[in-house]
Amino acid sequence: MTAKVSPPKFAAKLLRPAQADRAAPWAYVVLPKEVSDTLPRRGRTTVACTLNGHGFRATLEPDGQLSHWLRLDAELLAAAGAAIGEVVTFAIQPLAQEPDPEVPADLDAALAACPEARAVWDGTTAIARLDWIHWITSARQGATRAKRIGSACDQLAAGKRRVCCFDPSGYYSKAFSAPTPAD
Repeated sequence: MTAKVSPPKFAAKLLRPAQADRAAPWAYVVLPKEVSDTLPRRGRTTVACTLNGHGFRATLEPDGQLSHWLRLDAELLAAAGAAIGEVVTFAIQPLAQEPDPEVPADLDAALAACPEARAVWDGTTAIARLDWIHWITSARQGATRAKRIGSACDQLAAGKRRVCCFDPSGYYSKAFSAPTPAD
């Protein structure tokens, strides 16, 4: 008989980001490294979670330090009876299979306009598609994002199934980090 492995649990203080929108408050937590180390990848990863026992599904973001952080919106905080500044409990379990990511509208339109790229896109794995999307959405400027979408379509149309030279963890490029906490 195989023993069932329980998901990693931890307690953490809910932080308010310094750059949060006051009209739509949200909180975040950085996962302890030992919890993040149990996950299948250092890049974006979809997990089943509990916050104070309230279950939900979320995509963890890389923090650039080979760990992850988790954004929690006001609706979720209310449902879990949690507030910014409180210490709360989490359980995090990676999903058995990464779900298909939501394709941004601008990328979806570009793929629709290039059937060769769409065919290769449709033949890739959910994790490969997640990395393509992450590379595109990590662009800080609209012009860079548009250039990456064009480049992605060109590369996919040429048969390239994975984005090259993109560090989804942000560790080597320092492209990603958790938000800065408010004072």
